[in-house]
Amino acid sequence: EVHFVESGGGLVQAGGSLNVSCEASEFISDDYAIAWFRQAPGKEREGVACISMYTSRTLTAESMKGRFTISSDYDKKIYLHMNSLKPEDTAIYYCAGMTSTRCSLSAAVYTNWGPGTQVTLLS
Repeated sequence: EVHFVESGGGLVQAGGSLNVSCEASEFISDDYAIAWFRQAPGKEREGVACISMYTSRTLTAESMKGRFTISSDYDKKIYLHMNSLKPEDTAIYYCAGMTSTRCSLSAAVYTNWGPGTQVTLLS
C-alpha cells in the first residue's frame, strides 16, 4: 500500500506564493491518480487539483484555476504550486491517491491519504 506524507506548509503573507509537496512511500505507478484536497476550519474538504499518472492530465478546481498548479516528478513526488494566495486559502492541505487512470476532485473515491500540512495566510 502506498503511503503519502505532505510537507512545505507554513505561514505566508497574502499575495505570496507557496509550494507544498507530497512524497509517496514508493514509486507512483502509472495506474495511479493523485490529488490535493484542503479543509478549512468548519468547512468540508474540497478538491484542489489532481493528476493522472497514466495520461499526465491534470484537473484544477474552477475557483483555483490560474493560481494553483499540480505537478509531479513521475517518481515519488507530487507538488502543489500556489500563487496569489488569499486569507481564504488557509487550510490543511492533504495529498491523496487511488488506483485509477483518471483523476477526480471527489474525496470519496480516494483510498490513501496523507496526514496533511497546514497552510496559514497572514492578511
